[in-house]
Amino acid sequence: RVVSHAPAAMVKAWFYNPTDEDQREPHQYEPNRPVDLETLAELGVSYWHLNPAKHESDPELDAIREERGYSYTDIIEVSKDKLPGYEDKIKMFFEEHMHSDDEVRYILAGTGYFDVRDREDRWIRIALDAGDAISLPAGIYHRFTLDSANYIKAMRLFVGEPVWTPLNRPQDDHPKRTEWVRTYAAESAAAGGAAGGAGARL
Repeated sequence: RVVSHAPAAMVKAWFYNPTDEDQREPHQYEPNRPVDLETLAELGVSYWHLNPAKHESDPELDAIREERGYSYTDIIEVSKDKLPGYEDKIKMFFEEHMHSDDEVRYILAGTGYFDVRDREDRWIRIALDAGDAISLPAGIYHRFTLDSANYIKAMRLFVGEPVWTPLNRPQDDHPKRTEWVRTYAAESAAAGGAAGGAGARL
């Protein structure tokens, strides 16, 4: 279920064009094939738009945290000068994976992309800018990359203690994956994909 406090026009998403360009490029088809908020909602993606200047004391953010039980937060900065082994790390973030809990990120500065699989196993690219907050449901296959600006600062939110381990695809027998398929994909369940392995979580 999407909860949005912003017009759908503020959500910038499109079907990903799998060219050989760097992962940080937009990867849009020509013409672009946009994806709307309702389509993301059907995949279990939640979206809000908040004021990042107020993130330390924001009643709207506090209300979201209370409603959803986000008891833990921290802030991460990702850039060439702040993350050792930057190029290798962003390749690890870009490995297709899922989590056993929701992935919730609130962008405070900078820009980046989350890619999520739809019911037909197509990639949808979601562009995030300062003020965008997103929750990806447990069990959805996804990945993350910065864009060509190579900088993002984000708040990470968790229910309880954070879980940092990504579960690289395939995970189709994992209880959270089967729950996502049952809830959002029904008979359009995606088949298994690339071999799994160790990864990293933004």
